[in-house]
Amino acid sequence: MMGEGKKRKIEEKPKFDENMNIGEVIDKYPEARKIFRKHFGRECFNCPESRKETIYFGALMHNKDVNEIIKDLNAEIKI
Repeated sequence: MMGEGKKRKIEEKPKFDENMNIGEVIDKYPEARKIFRKHFGRECFNCPESRKETIYFGALMHNKDVNEIIKDLNAEIKI
């Protein structure tokens, strides 16, 4: 049993993950477009397939660190 004043730290689960679909994220959180544009560039949104890809696949195709993208999404967007 834990003593008075000591609380268990509950680890927060990340809100976004690499398996999420880019199009669904943008539909639900339009402000995510800014973060995807930062990492993938403006041209990415001209590709019709980009909305069907996962965040991981987009990062792979653009040679970006998926963990940085997830970190930015989780920091900037409040779910």
